[in-house]
Amino acid sequence: MKRVVSVSLGSSSRNHQVETEILGQKFLIKRIGTDGNLELAIAKIQELDGKVDAFGMGGIDLHLFAGEKKYMLRDAKKLKDAAKQTPIVDGSGLKNTLERKTIEYLDNQLHINLSNKKVLLVCGVDRFGMAKSLEQFGAKVIYGDLIFGLGLPIPIKSLKNLESLAKIVIPLISQLPFEYLYPTGKQQERIINKFGEYYQDADIIAGDFLFIKKHLPLRLQDKIIVTNTVTINDIELLKLRGVSKLITTTPDFQGRSFGTNVLEAIFVALKETNHELSTEEYFKILNRVELNPRVIEFAKEKLA
Repeated sequence: MKRVVSVSLGSSSRNHQVETEILGQKFLIKRIGTDGNLELAIAKIQELDGKVDAFGMGGIDLHLFAGEKKYMLRDAKKLKDAAKQTPIVDGSGLKNTLERKTIEYLDNQLHINLSNKKVLLVCGVDRFGMAKSLEQFGAKVIYGDLIFGLGLPIPIKSLKNLESLAKIVIPLISQLPFEYLYPTGKQQERIINKFGEYYQDADIIAGDFLFIKKHLPLRLQDKIIVTNTVTINDIELLKLRGVSKLITTTPDFQGRSFGTNVLEAIFVALKETNHELSTEEYFKILNRVELNPRVIEFAKEKLA
């Protein structure tokens, strides 16, 4: 049995463990949250290094992207350097493939006409693949990087503007402690009532769930959420707030959708390689596994 462990800076309350089978190979998949404690996360990686088949790096991105250029985050590098034997991935390679396929799925399979939809993408610099696909399908996208990342009420109204801003800002913020940029530990359980107008003006709210949750309004009547990692409690929260449809880019594993870092670690373990796969390799595995997004229709009370 192959073992994949996601060591996350996120809350330990979101921990989960499952056994499953993928392409005929049995897997034990485990998430270990460290409640924002970077040193504890480093210690966990060092403890398990060489004893598991692949690590996922959760709650933090290894890189932020400014167009085609990428910048390594200072704190993420510390986590990566802690793994001397076991490959460690953050999910960014898979985001560029899986999340493009998800947007295509919305249009082609779910028949959601994106050309007349307003989309709030809460953070585009870690999801350029999703951003490009949304614009290719004609969606009117607002990028919330300054709103949700830095707390500034400044919407970015085009991918071109986001790329220009990213080239200036990312080299600077990549050197900051990660907790200044993204909710970690117990911050992930807090919801601060701000910026509700950006949610209400959108038909679809997309991107990282913890950024979506960060300022989640009390009512999101008939909104569509496109995201990644959700727990059973997260699903209930969205249902209570009136969301009509939840689509997760990663599939359901016994009631839980793991992050792309976990799925990417699974693929690396399948290939038995010590490095991140190429875009072509990810597409090949995705086509073999035939993973479809998880879709929950709250209005109809059923899982599709």
